[in-house]
Amino acid sequence: MERQFRRALVTGGAGFIGSHLVRALLDHGLEVTVLDDLSSGRRESVDARARFQHGDVRDPTDASAALAGVDCVFHLAAKVTIRGSFEHAYVDSDVNLMGTLNLLRRLPKEGIGQFTFASSMGVYGDAPAPLPIPESHSQQPISPYGVGKLAAERMCGLLLDQAKIPFTALRYFNTFGPGQAFTPYVGVITIFIHRLLRGEPITIFGNGEQCRDFVHVSDIVEGTVASLHGEPGVYNLGTGRATSLNTLASLLVRRIRPDARIEHQPEHPGELRYSVAEIAAAEKALGYRPSKSLETSIDGVIEAIRRESA
Repeated sequence: MERQFRRALVTGGAGFIGSHLVRALLDHGLEVTVLDDLSSGRRESVDARARFQHGDVRDPTDASAALAGVDCVFHLAAKVTIRGSFEHAYVDSDVNLMGTLNLLRRLPKEGIGQFTFASSMGVYGDAPAPLPIPESHSQQPISPYGVGKLAAERMCGLLLDQAKIPFTALRYFNTFGPGQAFTPYVGVITIFIHRLLRGEPITIFGNGEQCRDFVHVSDIVEGTVASLHGEPGVYNLGTGRATSLNTLASLLVRRIRPDARIEHQPEHPGELRYSVAEIAAAEKALGYRPSKSLETSIDGVIEAIRRESA
């Protein structure tokens, strides 16, 4: 019998993926509460139909208030940066692991029927080739961010199993789309587009042959919503298609500024060389079917950033 849900909590619901998820849940007829400290998210990104609570996922009072009356949780609140996590390992771990634990310890008395955790491709070790990796791939993260996400994922599995609360972890791959805030550390597509629109060269760290699985935020949201009624488990959400950073840079240069320079600098530590998702498990358990491609979706992202920058 399919589980029925009425009220959802989305932590990090003012962020890039979170705000898209909030709108999708509302459109599916759920009431939605958003808990966000606005350290990276934007209040104006939150759909007016949602109940917004400005608070910290680590704060016991904030977490309890946000959980009141909800029957499902989507936990997206996190410090999301691989490169930056080396410099800010303590704060990142405090938010990503201890914030998760603060939620988990309150769930058994709240009547929660589904807990979905936004994990990351950062939990994996590097792959030997740009081929799709399954959920069983080596989990030897090479950044503090990846270590924290893997620890939080494992803690969710242990404590939610004990509490008999269905749990799904979704390992998001490189998500792109409209509404992604510009930072120097997160979202290579957004970074490249901003630089090109400002008349600056694109900078690639390393030789550019490292490959990523770029998945549109609408596909990520579709897979995340599907966790409400799919088989609980741990799943990759990506496209299964590899794109090198050189290919990405060339695509954006052609679309935005054909005379732009592409520069190379030494690679950064902690970044995977090959990161491409095998999505067969999510297809089977969640009915996940990514429908957007980088080539057909990128113009909409460029125009959205152009409007925001005007």
